[in-house]
Amino acid sequence: MNVKLLCEKSFSEDDREIVDRFVEFQEALIEANTDKLDEFILETDEFVNLIGLQSKKEFISSVGSEVLKFNGCEIIDPTILFDDVNSASLIAKVRLSVEINGKELRVISDSVVSFEKTDGKWCLGKWEN
Repeated sequence: MNVKLLCEKSFSEDDREIVDRFVEFQEALIEANTDKLDEFILETDEFVNLIGLQSKKEFISSVGSEVLKFNGCEIIDPTILFDDVNSASLIAKVRLSVEINGKELRVISDSVVSFEKTDGKWCLGKWEN
């Protein structure tokens, strides 16, 4: 697996659901699984991500065409904050191995990932780095 969760704390069941969903999202990025990515990301015209502000469609297209190629991810000490039962944020350091237009980068960022529960599943609204 190219996604590692580096954390020693235990999570509540609700927190674990968000963490697991973000791990699954990262796995879909690495696999360039555009169908899964489409399920993970909320319908929005503006999806904030590693390379800036794009529409959901533009971001998924970038991953599918390998303009943006994810090779590995470490999620470090995530914290989950709930706004309500259908809205939450994951805050963590995220270390990525990624290629952008063929140039390999290793990035570590303070990430805030916004989630909303839609049809019983947690989906990403923003991924701010």
